[in-house]
Amino acid sequence: MASAFAHIGSAVVIGAVFSHQALPRRFWSLGALCSVLPDLDVIGFLWGIPYAHVMGHRGFTHSLAFAALWSGLLVTMLRYAYEERGAGLTLFLYFFLCTVSHGVLDAMTDAGLGVAFFAPWDNERYFLPWRPLKVPPIGIHAFFSRCGLVVIGSELLWVGVPLVLIAVVGVTLHRKRNSRRG
Repeated sequence: MASAFAHIGSAVVIGAVFSHQALPRRFWSLGALCSVLPDLDVIGFLWGIPYAHVMGHRGFTHSLAFAALWSGLLVTMLRYAYEERGAGLTLFLYFFLCTVSHGVLDAMTDAGLGVAFFAPWDNERYFLPWRPLKVPPIGIHAFFSRCGLVVIGSELLWVGVPLVLIAVVGVTLHRKRNSRRG
């Protein structure tokens, strides 16, 4: 898996790209939650669920179906809680992309069995053809070790730099669009 920093960074950039639409800023933290939520599947190890099982790590919770179900549920709950009526499709797409970004980053790592993007219908695990990300060590102390620093460097280069470029382009395009309107 990629680190939580990479997952949350992706959600922040997705939020920046969506910010020109009706995305209330208070929902950015929910986007960050969506970006790390798929790793809740690790509790399956405590219940004896094998890694390669559809409900195992990088299984259903990393799939497109899960992202759609979760995003739909979240938007529905938010509509009732905040009476958010106007931005339903925008919020759904934002939460969906934040959740899916998790599996995409995990599919770029150099270890594991891959990601079951099409679960529950197909438990085939996939990696992207390009896998530059190092898998971070488990545990907070290990993460900030020499090995963890290699992971941080890898993520800064292969995730951080592209995310900054995407954010700059997105913000620039929003400003140009807004200056034409104003």
